[in-house]
Amino acid sequence: MPPGTPAPAAIPPQTLDVTLALLMAATIAAAAALGVGRLAHRLLTAVGRQSLASEPIVERTLRAARAMTFIVVLAVVAFPALDLAGVEVHAGLQSEDLGRWAATTGVRILALLLLAFVVVRTLSAVIVRAENELEVGSGLDALERRKRAQTIARLLRGALTGLIWTTAALIVLRELDVDITPVLTGAGIVGLAIGFGAQTLVRDVITGFFLIVEDQVRVGDVAMVNGIGGFVEQINLRTIVLRDVEGIVHVVPNGEIKTLANRTKDYSYYVINLGIEYDADVDHIIALVREAGAALQADPAYAASILEPVEVLGVDDFKDSVVTLKVRIKTVPLKQWEVGRELRRRIKKIFDREGIRIPSPQLEVRLSRPRPGISAKE
Repeated sequence: MPPGTPAPAAIPPQTLDVTLALLMAATIAAAAALGVGRLAHRLLTAVGRQSLASEPIVERTLRAARAMTFIVVLAVVAFPALDLAGVEVHAGLQSEDLGRWAATTGVRILALLLLAFVVVRTLSAVIVRAENELEVGSGLDALERRKRAQTIARLLRGALTGLIWTTAALIVLRELDVDITPVLTGAGIVGLAIGFGAQTLVRDVITGFFLIVEDQVRVGDVAMVNGIGGFVEQINLRTIVLRDVEGIVHVVPNGEIKTLANRTKDYSYYVINLGIEYDADVDHIIALVREAGAALQADPAYAASILEPVEVLGVDDFKDSVVTLKVRIKTVPLKQWEVGRELRRRIKKIFDREGIRIPSPQLEVRLSRPRPGISAKE
């Protein structure tokens, strides 16, 4: 070393001791986290099918469980490791006190939070799995099961998540020596006040409960609620959420539902009021309509959506310039509009081919000249 060059600063021995102690604690915590992750993976594989342990929600749960286990074990092992290294922690408390608290109360709190998290995610995974099992198939029954499963699954996930985390929070408060009796008493008083003062809220919840249990409407249906039509996006205990064809979201409290019409329950009909001229051959037009319906049902793109051949109910009305034929076709739910529009298009093409004109409103004006010898006033 050249003369006059300052010597490099030596690393304090205590810094090396702290680093080695923390590395040892981190190694133990990492090993414990890996062990917990493998144990949870085997448990999920044993409880459910093999594919359950590979689903994204389960994989995220296992990663979170490993991370929380690492934090718990590191907090427990860090202070004893520092003691073994001869390092004194100056934080207002002795390292023995901190380690004792971390090894008892801290472990219980973190284990409780970890357990609550794992239970919530596991229940969510089981609910998702059950929902997927119910959605297997492509028939009409599978579609109905899918909509009912989606409705119940959303409700269960929300209710169970709220219940588990609320219970965990109360237990954590008890571990921190916080008296939860006033909390429970306050919750009882609030519940009593809600029961007396928020009767509308109670009515909404009760109505929503029976709305779901009786399977009146499901997520994915198209329904009319109090004259408002739209796609059912959410069914909660308090409200039902509809989105209409313009994208407008309508939120209706369940207790305010007076009339509910489900347009996609089990099956649907698309109805056409077909106007024809008075001079037209009704029987010939009925045959052409059935021809259009048969061609539509034979089309592979629409065959799976049609449950029965097109049905001509007959002459339904006599109007000023048209005779009205009522036609309908039975389809699977949510497909009636797609099938109905295609049926209209095919009927129009067949009418054009046969030279049949669909009547339109007309105004007939007659002009007459007065007879000779009669004045215009007369």
